[in-house]
Amino acid sequence: MTLKRVKAEKATYAQKVCVGQAGKLMRQLEMLSPGSRVGVAVSGGVDSFVMLNVLRLRQRIVPFKFNVLALHVNPGFDEASHAPLIEWCAEKGVALHAEVTDHGPRAHSPENRKASACFYCAMLRRTRLFQLCEQYGLTHLAIGHNADDLVTTFFMNVFQTGRVQGLSASEPFFGGRLRMIRPLLTVEKDHIKRAARQWGLPIWSNPCPSAGNTRRSDFEGWLKEMYGRDRRFRANAFGALTRWQIDSGQPKP
Repeated sequence: MTLKRVKAEKATYAQKVCVGQAGKLMRQLEMLSPGSRVGVAVSGGVDSFVMLNVLRLRQRIVPFKFNVLALHVNPGFDEASHAPLIEWCAEKGVALHAEVTDHGPRAHSPENRKASACFYCAMLRRTRLFQLCEQYGLTHLAIGHNADDLVTTFFMNVFQTGRVQGLSASEPFFGGRLRMIRPLLTVEKDHIKRAARQWGLPIWSNPCPSAGNTRRSDFEGWLKEMYGRDRRFRANAFGALTRWQIDSGQPKP
């Protein structure tokens, strides 16, 4: 019998950017350490799916061992929507906890009297993710926010709440028992989208009735218009806010 040698697939530029920039940020902030147990919040969208794959690839690169558990909390609009995630995790050997909830319908019901549907659903989802982290004894919870999310969140906070606040790259919760990390916080959305296509990640569409019709999407549209007026605006906003947020996210001694 003749054995055929399988040639390793060469990474594309976008894939290198995602893996490399995430790795640089993780090293800079010392996000993980030997024996870390990381829960990866995977919604099925492009950002969280790329983050899951990046962490899976980083496991082969870092000089110590850390564990990854994919966490999917289905909001309940389509109970079978996450089937591609189950298949992908099984194929790649990634541990997965997936469950179906009623968070989405509840957020769009009279139960939610004051908050926006997205805010209420996100609150329920995050509470459940925290519970799962405790259940599985996880030390970290990884969230898929990227550089575009950082810029949008900053301006939303300034105009809506009067607070100068973005998204922390590494933030302790519950007295330090759990640390929330955002490995893709310096990676731009365009790179993430291209890497997802090139990796062939099975992204599925968002079945939420409020998708694309939120205050966040309004701010994203406004920022896109501003970027179109002067190409320097985008680079300046991304550069300033990522530097500021990373500096403010340095781990305390």
